[in-house]
Amino acid sequence: MKAAPARPPTDYSITAHADAGAPGVARAGSASIELDTTWGGTPTGQPGPADLLATAFAACLLKNLARTRDLLGFQYEDAQVEVTAHRQDAPPRFTEIRYTLRVTTDEPRRRVDLVHMNLRKYGTVYNTLAEVCEVNGEILSSPTADGPGAGPPHPQI
Repeated sequence: MKAAPARPPTDYSITAHADAGAPGVARAGSASIELDTTWGGTPTGQPGPADLLATAFAACLLKNLARTRDLLGFQYEDAQVEVTAHRQDAPPRFTEIRYTLRVTTDEPRRRVDLVHMNLRKYGTVYNTLAEVCEVNGEILSSPTADGPGAGPPHPQI
């Protein structure tokens, strides 16, 4: 008998620190993430707040894709997501998140569409951002190298 998966946490906690005029660092779980927390100078090359927001959105899609493998038996070889977050200056806020999720899978299109529906319905970060800005995206599927059929990906918006 398969054991029930552990329940995910409902509270999340990180720490972050920056010396005045210097890049910062955040600690999340066992990872340290260098941050661009400087203002007005040359970008440090480290992710800033907007990059981290887009990264959290991408991680949400990928984690929930993995969840569908366990819950729905959706089989895939790999996945890649590209996220673009559009912001405006006045008032400063994000107006749209756009994404393209590419999945290598031999699952039929109807199953890919079902997974996309579930990603939109059950993603915590996805739903949080969708409450405050437009979220639009597509999932593209390509067959595995040894899978049935070959050809271009099938877009779904």
